[in-house]
Amino acid sequence: MDNNIIGVIIAFGVGLFSLIASILDWNFFFESRKAEFLLKTFGRKGARLFYGLLGCFLIFMGYKILTK
Repeated sequence: MDNNIIGVIIAFGVGLFSLIASILDWNFFFESRKAEFLLKTFGRKGARLFYGLLGCFLIFMGYKILTK
């Protein structure tokens, strides 16, 4: 049970952070080295869409773990 709660908290936290960063278009988030590949490949809008969808997916997975 404890592992599930930790997984839910991590999934919700990371998913919410990613979703908010994509909506608010945070420069520090998109100018990091880790986002560089997506920015070069898809452009700023594509990277924002990817991180927004990733955030939604992680929030959904956290929800599914919680309601398991």
